[in-house]
Amino acid sequence: MALSEKKVKDPLFHIVKRAALSWQVSWMIRIASVAAALIVCAIVIVAFTGQNPISVYGTIIDGAVGTERRVWNLLQSVAMLLCVSLAVTPAFKMRFWNIGAEGQVLMGGLATAACMISLGGKMPTAALMCVMVLASMLAGGLWAVIPAVFKAYFNTNETLFTLMMNYIAMQLVSFFVYRWSVPKGSGQVGVINGTGHEGWIPSIAGNDYLLNILLVAVLTVLVYVYLRYSKHGYEISVVGESENTARYVGINVKKVIIRTMLLSGAVCGIAGLLLVSGTDHTISRNTAANRGFTAIMVSWLAKFNPLYMVLTSLLIVFLQKGATEIATVYGLNPSFSDIITGIIIFFIIGSEFFINYTFKLREKGGEAA
Repeated sequence: MALSEKKVKDPLFHIVKRAALSWQVSWMIRIASVAAALIVCAIVIVAFTGQNPISVYGTIIDGAVGTERRVWNLLQSVAMLLCVSLAVTPAFKMRFWNIGAEGQVLMGGLATAACMISLGGKMPTAALMCVMVLASMLAGGLWAVIPAVFKAYFNTNETLFTLMMNYIAMQLVSFFVYRWSVPKGSGQVGVINGTGHEGWIPSIAGNDYLLNILLVAVLTVLVYVYLRYSKHGYEISVVGESENTARYVGINVKKVIIRTMLLSGAVCGIAGLLLVSGTDHTISRNTAANRGFTAIMVSWLAKFNPLYMVLTSLLIVFLQKGATEIATVYGLNPSFSDIITGIIIFFIIGSEFFINYTFKLREKGGEAA
């Protein structure tokens, strides 16, 4: 039989893109995925630990919001993760894969620490805070604009470039931590300005984290308005859809790339400021605590919508806090709590597949030449 006359069967099923689902159906799929994840986690818990899954889930809730202090710690952690997620979102929406948020946060924190150490007690508090804000934004913006310039003019791979910038930032922080270490050579800075609190973000109503949370809330609204209603936000969307289309309608693509990454780095710098001045009051190479990488998932799950990012940040931090409590209460290996968190996040990410795609079964007699 000639090759052209041979018949082959269609596959049993094939994947096709769905028509747009309503938001109600989309959220029903997401809720169903979380329920399925909890069932799978329950099976894993019983199989490997013999513990009652209901008790374990209760421990997760208690570890996240069991006391007033834990609630504030949860909100503070959500705010910091959300801040970094807001920073990477404009670049991601432009299809510029900024994997360097970790380093940009560190550079913002390093600039903040330098101001607190060198200028603390030498100028009024208000002036010091203004200098710290400007320095952190400039440091983060500079660290982000370097790969942006190379991308705009030489079409370098922004993913690798920004990733490598993280390691340079870590080594710079390690160098200055050693120079500022107390006692000398200890490799730790310790609490900066612990006596006079120069450069510390002030408490509100006796709460050390409230101002941080309020600042990030305001920043969330500003980024949402910027992306959705401003001319710059429109240009970011057009460049993200197609650079050729953007050039055709008269948009300067190089300018948009550099400007957007400058903004992204500046917001990362603010996150570094809030971590050093408002949370840790010190600096180390672990100050960013992998938030730059977690923020990628937060932004993607929220489909680059800053308001939805509040929910995704809350979910991820809630799971992290609760999973840590599991390891403490039940004496489990910390890796087990990471397994539980990973299963839940895996199901949530998987739900996005079923929101966007569906399976079509082969019809009867469906043979194609």
